Amino acid sequence: MARRVRFAPVSVDKSQLDSLRIERPHEEVRTRRGPLFVVLAGVVTLLIALVAFLIARPSARVVTIAPAHAVASQGGRTAVLNASGYVTARRQSTVSSKVTGKIIEVDVEEGMRVKSGQQLARLDDAIAGKSLALAQAQSQASLSSLEETRVQIRQAQIDYDRASRMTSSEIASRSDLDHAQAQLDALKARLAAQTDSYAVAQSQMQLHRQDLEDTIIRAPFDGIVVSKDAQPGEMISPMSAGGGFTRTGICTIVDMDSLEIEVDVAEAYINRVHPGQKVEAVLDAYPDWKIPAHVITAVPTADRQKATVKVRIAFDTKDARVLPDMGVKTTFIDSEQATETSSVVEIPKGAVRRDGERDIVFVMQGDRAERRAVRVIQTDNDKARIAAGVNAGENVIVEAPPELKDGDRVKSKS
Repeated sequence: MARRVRFAPVSVDKSQLDSLRIERPHEEVRTRRGPLFVVLAGVVTLLIALVAFLIARPSARVVTIAPAHAVASQGGRTAVLNASGYVTARRQSTVSSKVTGKIIEVDVEEGMRVKSGQQLARLDDAIAGKSLALAQAQSQASLSSLEETRVQIRQAQIDYDRASRMTSSEIASRSDLDHAQAQLDALKARLAAQTDSYAVAQSQMQLHRQDLEDTIIRAPFDGIVVSKDAQPGEMISPMSAGGGFTRTGICTIVDMDSLEIEVDVAEAYINRVHPGQKVEAVLDAYPDWKIPAHVITAVPTADRQKATVKVRIAFDTKDARVLPDMGVKTTFIDSEQATETSSVVEIPKGAVRRDGERDIVFVMQGDRAERRAVRVIQTDNDKARIAAGVNAGENVIVEAPPELKDGDRVKSKS
C-alpha cells in the first residue's frame, strides 16, 4: 500500500534572490548586435556582386597565335610587294593569207629568225597568174585602140581644116564643113571613151597583180618563228572554212624585243605600285638569276572575279634566255623607304586584317587582345613582313574572328 508524502512549504527570502540576478544595460546588448549585422550584410552584398560579375563577364575567346620573327632588310631597299605572273609578247602574230588557196611551199621552221617582208610561204598562183595575163592583154588592146583613134583624129582635123578653107573660098558648100566638124567631134568623143576604158584595164591589171602577190605570204615584222602550223598541199584561208581540213595560219611569229611581264596584283595592294618603280624578276627556269626590270603601267581595269589588277613590267635588259610564257616571280622595290634591320618582322599573312585604308593585327597581351596598326612592306605566299607595329617575339593572333575588338579576353589554343 503506497504511502502519501507531504512536502512542507519552504519560505525563501526575496531579497536574497534579487541579489543573485545579473543585470545588463540595454545599450550594451544593442552595441554587440550591431557589428554582427553589418558584417553579415557586407558578406551577402559581396556574394551578390561576385555572382553578377561572373554572369556578366564574357568568356575568353580561344584563338591561334604565332610569334613574330625578326628578319633582315636587303641593302637598304625595301620590298613592298611580291607577285607572280608570266612572260608575254607585246607583238605576236599568227600569220595567215589574204586569200583562200592551196599551199605550194613553206619556207620557215621553228626557231628561225625572219625579217619584215621575208617570204614565209607560197600558194598556188596558176589562176592568179592567168588572170593577170588576161588583164595585161586587155590593157594592151585598149592602148592599141586608143592610138588608132588618135591617128583618125589627126586625119579628121586635116579634113576639117581643108573644108573650112574651101568653104571660105566658096569652093565647097557649108554642109561639107559641117560634115567634117561632126566627124572630128565623134572621133574626139571616141578617144575620151577609149581613154577611160584603158584606165579601167590598167586598174584591173593592178588588181590581178595584187591577187598574184597575195599568193606569197610574208612576215609582218622582225621576229622568231615559234610554231609552224601548215604544210605544203594543205588549204589555207583567212577564215575558218571547210571544217578541220582548212588551215587558218602558216606560222606564229614573236617579236622577242617586245617581251614583258604581266602579273596580277590584289586590289588591296595596288596602291603600292606606280609607273617606273623598280622590280626584281626571277624566272622559274633560272631561280638564281635576278633580272632588273621596272613597272610600265597598271592596266586601268580590275578583274571582279579575282579582285586583281593586271600590271605590265618591262625588262631593263634583253636576254635570249627569256622566252614567252615562262613563269616569273617579281618583287616590287621601293628604294625611297629604307627600314632598319631590327625593325622588320615576319608574321603569318593570315594575321593581317584590312580595316578601311589601314592594315591591322591583334597582338596577345596577357589574356587580352591588343589592336595595332601596322605597315606591311612585303607579302610572300603565307608570310607578311611588317615594318612597324609589331616587335620581334610578340605573339600575333592568326585568323582573328571578325567580331574581335581591342581589349577582348582571349586565350591560346593548347
